[in-house]
Amino acid sequence: MLKKIIRTLKKRLNISRQAGRKYDDIDPEDIFIDATNLPGFDEYRFEGRIERPMGQGVFLIMKIALVLVILGLVSKLWVLGIIQGSIYAQISENNSLEQTLLFANRGVIYDREMRELATNAIKEDGSNFADRLYSPSQGLAHVVGYIKYPLSDRAGIYYEENYHGRDGVERAYDALLNGINGTKLREIDVSGKVISEAVLKKPVDGNPLVLSLDSRLTEVLYESMESLAEDRGFVGGAAVIMDTRTGEIIALSSYPSYDPNVLTNGTDRNAISEMINSPSKPFLNRAIGGLYTPGSILKPVVALAALNENLISPSKQILSTGSITVENPYDPEKPSVFKDWKAHGWTDMRKALAVSSDTYFYSIGGGLGDQKGLGITVLERYFKLFAMTEKTGIDLLGEVEGVVPNPEWKKEKFDGEIWRLGDTYITSIGQYGTLVTPINAARSTALIANRGQLLKPSLIKGGSNDPVLRVVDFKPEDWSVIHEGMRDAVTYGTSVGLNVPYVKVAAKTGTAEVGSFKLYVHSWSVGFFPFESPKYAWAVVMEKGPSANTLGATSVVRRLFDWMAVNSPEYFE
Repeated sequence: MLKKIIRTLKKRLNISRQAGRKYDDIDPEDIFIDATNLPGFDEYRFEGRIERPMGQGVFLIMKIALVLVILGLVSKLWVLGIIQGSIYAQISENNSLEQTLLFANRGVIYDREMRELATNAIKEDGSNFADRLYSPSQGLAHVVGYIKYPLSDRAGIYYEENYHGRDGVERAYDALLNGINGTKLREIDVSGKVISEAVLKKPVDGNPLVLSLDSRLTEVLYESMESLAEDRGFVGGAAVIMDTRTGEIIALSSYPSYDPNVLTNGTDRNAISEMINSPSKPFLNRAIGGLYTPGSILKPVVALAALNENLISPSKQILSTGSITVENPYDPEKPSVFKDWKAHGWTDMRKALAVSSDTYFYSIGGGLGDQKGLGITVLERYFKLFAMTEKTGIDLLGEVEGVVPNPEWKKEKFDGEIWRLGDTYITSIGQYGTLVTPINAARSTALIANRGQLLKPSLIKGGSNDPVLRVVDFKPEDWSVIHEGMRDAVTYGTSVGLNVPYVKVAAKTGTAEVGSFKLYVHSWSVGFFPFESPKYAWAVVMEKGPSANTLGATSVVRRLFDWMAVNSPEYFE
């Protein structure tokens, strides 16, 4: 029976007879396993058992399960990407990295003694940039100016990323004062909460600016002009003090003025509207943009012109009887009469400057009797030589050119009328169509004080590297005559109100009639100090006050000098 089984196995396994013979001596128990496992096998771990392949049903179930998983994922993607895509896109935007500006602080503006004129407030919570704060000192607004803040839309996105200067040195030196903004990266979650932030680029603050201005002197000048205007009915005023060596502007003020804090904040609409519509024009910088008839402050220039042209000796005397009469070639019975403001008697050049004799300057300007005059062409040339009408180039917005009348000007303004001798007379005393700015008056006075150097005005401490624009070369003795005449004006003449014990000054007044009926005047004072070695020149004008008024620009200068004697005596040294 056993042999029969073996043969059957060989046949199924295709074992050759030879192979069979080779293994005839193998015991069948070495090949077949008994019904029970051999000792040492664990049947619960499938040891000693024959493995069987999985059936087709198992694979079918797995395929179905895999298809269902894929269909579930695709459907979820459809819901997230198509149906709810906009919702999750918005969430994604909110939960994102946001780049924001770090605003640089604007540079601080100081006066010459390092007093802050414009600075930055400490940033408050919720504020992206620092507020600009201006000194409460009066009279500084037209020089310092104001700014416009960075602007953003309703979403908080800035379309104007920098401060912008709107007036004064804030505008002129905008690029210097503006810093370089930085950037910050913020991580924000879905609820808008800032999770983290990091500075990508640090902001660089703007550069400081040190002005030549002394804010205390400027404020005293402003308050003096304000007080006189309110007491005596002047419309406005302007004042300039210039260093006669460097061209530095020590004080520059215009009355009335505006509040730079109100304009910068821009929230008080009523106050801003009131300033804009005010008839007193507080935005007009009268020191550089106001044109005024100069009156007698031009007489030193006329005197120098006559000396340089060798028309008169400074010691020659001309009689002032209170007026001069000129024949009318068209109607001899109606001669032209040109009045002096009073009869001065016999006056030489020094006295004529001291008492401001109109008759003397009629004579050397237009000619009278045996005295030859300069004539309008020469007068115009000297006015321009002394830069009475040209722009100074100061770094402020709104400077205007002056006017010197001439035959062409009259022909244009008065419907073709010809120039007459009387026009030259009136121009010789600074009337008629002559117009100058206070800063030009101060600069021409500085030119007289320093004996011929025309300076470039500067608002920066230290002035320009090369402040001398040109030199007016006259004889030293001619300059001395003018200095002495202006000093005499202080000791006994029209500027006697400035004859103070603490400093010697030289000065010249001017009273320019305004309007057809001559009911109003512009009151001027120009001069320099100390007399022996001039360092500073000034020009002050009070605008359109009653002609009967006895107080004018000289009182403004006197009040300033009294204050300086106590608080800043170093200017007199």
